[in-house]
Amino acid sequence: MSHSALTLQQAAVIGAGTMGRGIVMSLANAGIPVLWLDNNPQMLEQALSVVAETNAHNVKLGRISAEQSAARLACVTPVHDYAALKGVDLVIEAVYENLELKQQIFRSLDGILKPAAILASNTSALDIDAIAAVTARPEQVLGLHFFSPAHIMKLLEIVRGAKTAPAVLEAALELGRRIGKVAVVAGNCHGFIGNRMLASYVREARMLLLEGALPQQVDAALQGFGFAMGPFRMYDVVGIDLEWRARELAGFGQDEPTVQVDNRLCGLGRFGQKVGMGYYRYAEGSREALHDPLVDALVLQVSEQLGFARREVAAEEILERCLLALVNEGAKILEEQIAANSHDIDLVYLNGYGFPADKGGPMAWADSQGLAAIHARLKALQPLFGDHWQPARLIEKLAASGKCFAEVREGQA
Repeated sequence: MSHSALTLQQAAVIGAGTMGRGIVMSLANAGIPVLWLDNNPQMLEQALSVVAETNAHNVKLGRISAEQSAARLACVTPVHDYAALKGVDLVIEAVYENLELKQQIFRSLDGILKPAAILASNTSALDIDAIAAVTARPEQVLGLHFFSPAHIMKLLEIVRGAKTAPAVLEAALELGRRIGKVAVVAGNCHGFIGNRMLASYVREARMLLLEGALPQQVDAALQGFGFAMGPFRMYDVVGIDLEWRARELAGFGQDEPTVQVDNRLCGLGRFGQKVGMGYYRYAEGSREALHDPLVDALVLQVSEQLGFARREVAAEEILERCLLALVNEGAKILEEQIAANSHDIDLVYLNGYGFPADKGGPMAWADSQGLAAIHARLKALQPLFGDHWQPARLIEKLAASGKCFAEVREGQA
């Protein structure tokens, strides 16, 4: 039974939301025939017209020829039930982040698909093993975490479950190459590589708001370092409401001090760029983030209500805390063998999170600072801001032996 992705004749995508559309385009643009299913026929209809418009736009801009556009569109076939998918080699599920829903879909697919078919989920944080467990083929289940917009962003996190077969991982890597992605294999943990590190980075950015900084100031410091955009601009682009809705759905996390500013913004309907206001304001049809004094006032109000005594926060402190949070979490990921090596972590950050290319990624940047210095800086933050600044064991070990992250080989951490 060959799992070589070269024999990937036919794929299917479930879900016609933003992610589903981007994934369908990624596959079709590489000439892979794809069947597309969504339980809402109107949504699928709408998504097909978005794909057609995107192709027409690319023809108009001279990026592709009319023939290429026609060939891409010919690769996409809408279908209306699971039974239509029985002959496919790979299914990518791209519905919203709800474990029960995904499990229900995987159960249905498992009963219909041919034995050799691979089942993939585009989840950005959910437990791949919990999804695989509802099927009779856990060795053929894995995560294919695309980044939005999926037809443009280069990164593909391939998440291996506890039982994913090596041949299935190889097929996924081959698919990544075929569709022109930078593919990185990650182990299964909450948030995998990218979003797990992002959570610690964003937590610091949000704490800084409560302690005395303003959104614009935090973003300016990180953009000054070379990030494509600071965390608050990023939230406006992605949609502040995504995490807010996920917290509501999960029924926990809404009382966490760090998310109170987000909660208040969402309560006011300020979901980000898509509605013209989030952490920033946006003129009609423009993506330029404009400073909004109302948001500054809201930040002051929230931090005072939470009992913070605001202080001046320097750009140096913003950089220090946000970057070191990334590095310390990255070290834990390496230590737990969630990533094969520090270069893979850097690839994730360079291709999915807008880390400045000239700095080589968070782990390469840390290596350039010297891990003894990084260790000392983390130790200095610990008494000031709490025990989550305890340096990862790997950092202690490497700092003591004068080594760097780049020298850690797989299985050695």
